[in-house]
Amino acid sequence: MNTDTTPAWYERLYDTKATELILYGRALGLSHAEAEDVVQETFLALWQHPHEPLNPAHYCVRSFRNRALNYRRGFWRRLTRELESQRWFERSPEESPAERAAMRCLAELPVAQREVIVLKIWQACTFEEIGDLLDVSPNTAAGRYRYGMEKLRHCLRGQNYERDEQIRGAVAFLDATPPVPKT
Repeated sequence: MNTDTTPAWYERLYDTKATELILYGRALGLSHAEAEDVVQETFLALWQHPHEPLNPAHYCVRSFRNRALNYRRGFWRRLTRELESQRWFERSPEESPAERAAMRCLAELPVAQREVIVLKIWQACTFEEIGDLLDVSPNTAAGRYRYGMEKLRHCLRGQNYERDEQIRGAVAFLDATPPVPKT
C-alpha cells in the first residue's frame, strides 16, 4: 500500500480500530489469526472505497462484523474454531490469575451477551449503535449487556483485583448500564 495516496481518514481509522476489531473478532468466535485476516480484508475493502463513509468507525465495525460472520460459515473453520475455543484469549506469561479468571468468565458467556459487552466496553459503542449493528432494538442490546455483566459479577465474586482488594458485590468497572429509554 502506498502511504502517499492513503487518505488520512483511513490511516486514523486503522490506528484506532484495528486492535479493537481483533478483540471483537475473538468475541465472535474467531481465532486470533482469523480475526487478523478479517481485519485485513475489511481495511482492504475500505481502502478501495471511493469516498470516506458518512460514519467511518461505524461503517468499519459493521463491515468487519459482516465479514467475520461470513468467514465463520465454513465447516472446517468451524471445527478449528471449536478446538480453539478452549484458548479463547492468547495466554501471556505475565497474566495474573485474576486476568485469567476474567477471560474465562467472559468466554463462558453466551455469544450474544459477550458480543454486546465487547462492543460496549472495548468498541465504546452506544446501545443504539450496537442495536443497529446486530439488528436488534437498543433495549435488547442493553438487556444482553446487563445480563452478561451480572453473570460476570457472579462468576468473578471472590476474585482478587487491583491492589489485592477482595471483590464484594458490584465492581465499579463491571456496573451495568440502564436500558435505553424508548423514544
